[in-house]
Amino acid sequence: MGLFSFLKNAGAKLFKRKEEEADPATVEAIREENMKTMLGAVHELELDLKDFYLDLKGDKVTVFGEAASQADKEKVILAVGNTEGIATVDDRMTVGKPEPEAKFYEVKKGDSLSKIAKEFYGDAMKYPTIFEANKPMLKDANLIYPGQMLRIPPMED
Repeated sequence: MGLFSFLKNAGAKLFKRKEEEADPATVEAIREENMKTMLGAVHELELDLKDFYLDLKGDKVTVFGEAASQADKEKVILAVGNTEGIATVDDRMTVGKPEPEAKFYEVKKGDSLSKIAKEFYGDAMKYPTIFEANKPMLKDANLIYPGQMLRIPPMED
């Protein structure tokens, strides 16, 4: 897939400390702590991943490993990218079973899943498709926020 852009100042507040707020002697320790936190957040999603690891440099995360499905790979990208302080995700992952890629959509002020479903699928009642495609990151269909990136899977025939 490549390089993905995210809103740096939006998303989950995973990091307790930011590198730019530290003196040079503690920057590496903060980076390691933040990488462990992010790895833990990805593992909590219980996705089917092999040899998964990531590298965090400033506001850029690079993800490596193999996902069993395209959906799992995209959920990894969204989970790390939708973290406050992250501006880009460099996807270096492979997929065990290639499938069509989903589109990514940045939530705008006033959006709802039904409004987004109407735009992409022509039917507002297809919002559960988007909700399901973004679980477990989304826990409530009514709780989305501007700047958040969502997976919009292709329409099934």
